Amino acid sequence: MSNNTFSLIGVYGGTFDPVHFGHLRIAEELVEILQLDEMRFLPAGRPRLRNEPVASQYHRMTMLQRAIHDNGRFLLDDREIRRSGESHSVESLRELRDEFSGKKIAFCFIMGIDAFLKLPNWYLWRELFELSHLVIVNRPGHVSLASQACLPLKLKDECLGRWAGDVSMLRSAQSGFILTTATTLLDISATTIRTCIATGKSARYLLPDIVLNYIGTHHVYTRKNENG
Repeated sequence: MSNNTFSLIGVYGGTFDPVHFGHLRIAEELVEILQLDEMRFLPAGRPRLRNEPVASQYHRMTMLQRAIHDNGRFLLDDREIRRSGESHSVESLRELRDEFSGKKIAFCFIMGIDAFLKLPNWYLWRELFELSHLVIVNRPGHVSLASQACLPLKLKDECLGRWAGDVSMLRSAQSGFILTTATTLLDISATTIRTCIATGKSARYLLPDIVLNYIGTHHVYTRKNENG
C-alpha cells in the first residue's frame, strides 16, 4: 500500500438491542466492499436521541460479543458502555483518533440512511466530518440516497463536495468524505425480535442461535424489569 494511502477501520454504532443478522450481514459486506482492516462494533450506553434500550448494557454487550467472537475482522469496542452520561459518537471518534495518532488510519463511521437524515440533530455533528468518513447504507423501508434532494438544507450544504465516487477516495484522506454503499437489505428489526420473544413466538433465524440461546437462558426481553 502506498505511503500516501490510509488504511480503513469501520466504526459501527447502535444499541444492538439485540444484535441480529441484519447488523451482522451489513458489517460483513462492508468489510469486503471497503477492504477494512477491522470493523469495530460500538454499542451505545445511553443514546441521546433514542429511547433507553430495553436490555441492560451488560446483556447487550455480552450478546454482541458472542455474536462476533468467531470473526477475525469484527471487534467489540465497549467505550460507550464504560463512559458515564449520554453516548456521543463524536467523543468516541475523538478518542479513537487519539489512540491511533501517528498511524495512517482513516475511520469509516457507518450510518443507516434514517440516522444520516437526522444528523443535524446530533451532538457536534459537523465535527464528525473532521474525525472520520461517513459510509451510508440503505435501510429497508427508507428513502434511498440516489438523489440528495431529500436531505435537510443544513445537511445538504455541509455535504457539498464531500460525496465520494468510490473507496479509493476514502483511502486518499483521513476524513471528510461520504460514501453510499449498496448492501443486502435484510428486513429484520430488533423491535420485531423483542416482540416475538415477549409474546412467546419464535425468533429463530432472525439472529444467531448463540444470541437467541443467551436471551432464553437469561430471560432477556421476557421480564418486565430487565436490569441485567
